[in-house]
Amino acid sequence: MNEICITIPEMGKRLHISRSAAYNLANATDFYPAFRIGKRVLVRVDALEKWLDEQTVHRCRA
Repeated sequence: MNEICITIPEMGKRLHISRSAAYNLANATDFYPAFRIGKRVLVRVDALEKWLDEQTVHRCRA
């Protein structure tokens, strides 16, 4: 089953980055896939994929 949302540690595993790097990314003001429900921070998978695509386009144009 495809998840709609994942946790920050799960995002780190998918992106092959450390847990602390994943939390730093999630706390960045321009990282819109992350949102808070109470104390829990989740990441929308579809928004993460869109954000990654945007980062790739920006890097290729630079």
